[in-house]
Amino acid sequence: MSDASDGEYDVFLDALADGRGYYYTCSNGHGTVPPRRVCPHCGDRDLERIPLPETGEIRTYSTVNVPTPAFDDDAPYVTAIASFGPIRLTGIVRGTDPTDVEIGTPVAATVEPRETTDERTVTFRPDESTRT
Repeated sequence: MSDASDGEYDVFLDALADGRGYYYTCSNGHGTVPPRRVCPHCGDRDLERIPLPETGEIRTYSTVNVPTPAFDDDAPYVTAIASFGPIRLTGIVRGTDPTDVEIGTPVAATVEPRETTDERTVTFRPDESTRT
């Protein structure tokens, strides 16, 4: 495993954007997102890089209708926490009407720019493979 550095989160975002997302797991089975040198749950330093599951599930979300001025062009938007195996990611839900987002919605994670700032952010899109 490489050392955590200021740029490791950018490396994680690059991998996620390319469909090669990953997380770290310790010998006790705890999952964590980089950058990490030790498991934040138990202090284990033996971390292994594991591929991120292709599909996660929304666990909680909030619809933002009145944002701060820095995010005016993004609103309305949904911020969600989705579980992917033993880890949870926070991101913006796109590709669906905000009123259609529900707890349990299957999503895929990628990286896209914010509408207002053009800053990269974790983005969830409904997983089309689970739709009937």
